[in-house]
Amino acid sequence: MLIRIAKTFKQALFPTRCLVCGSFFHFAQHKICDLKPRATDENSSNIAQEFIEKPVLTSAQGNYCSGNIPKVFEKSMTPFLCPNCTSGFLPVESPQCSRCGMMFKSRQGEDHVCGECLDSPKRFRIARSTGIYKYTLMAVIHCFKYKGKIQLARPLGTLLFTAFINFWDKMSIDLIVPVPLHIKKLRMRGFNPSFLLVKDWVRILELSSGRLPDIQVDINVLARKKWTEPQTGLGRKERLVNIKNAFNISDGSKITGKKILLVDDVYTTGATVNECAKVLLKGGAGHVDVLTLARSM
Repeated sequence: MLIRIAKTFKQALFPTRCLVCGSFFHFAQHKICDLKPRATDENSSNIAQEFIEKPVLTSAQGNYCSGNIPKVFEKSMTPFLCPNCTSGFLPVESPQCSRCGMMFKSRQGEDHVCGECLDSPKRFRIARSTGIYKYTLMAVIHCFKYKGKIQLARPLGTLLFTAFINFWDKMSIDLIVPVPLHIKKLRMRGFNPSFLLVKDWVRILELSSGRLPDIQVDINVLARKKWTEPQTGLGRKERLVNIKNAFNISDGSKITGKKILLVDDVYTTGATVNECAKVLLKGGAGHVDVLTLARSM
């Protein structure tokens, strides 16, 4: 009780500043998923339980189920964003490409394979994202990646996990691989955003008390051997050339026959994840799917 009063008093005297627009605001205290494996952690347990009991789509179906992704974004980002900016989150919705996840401009019809995927088949099976890379989500990702706001890793990781349990059957993945950074870029930035997004997933899975499959997160399977220029600002052809032969497998025995989920922050043209998928499949992976925080439209 005293702690709650103290927090309320602190909020009254020192309102929170929105990471996106910079305005001050007071937020209603929500219990956000504490990813430590404790029996008292009701929110994390509920997420794990939902994964077991709630019907989820298999990746082969390719259909979209928005589930509670917008609600999870709103709740998890409440301590960081003002209500106006929070409402700027735009989920990816059907109709969309059943392969790469691109949302079609027309809001009529069903999911189907887009023209680009028909002309240039992807190495991965499917790609899915939580939201559109615009407005609030873009600004939040920029704060996370370029402004060192690593406190956003937990809420964004929870959002990404929600997408995972919405889009994939619980037995269709057995290895999670974050897209790696070149060692030079890792030293410059100090962290790999893709890894921070998934590093607590194992703790969520542990809360299921063994009722979920043993999915591992491995940051050492895939390595970025070639320094590449930032993909931002490059066209599709330039991106393909820039990223070609940039990755290699450090230990092929770890991926032989594995059903891999490749995780990155933003899907733009798909050049990076497609190159990663090509290398993983060549190294012996059973199949590769892709999950990103955002999808560029």
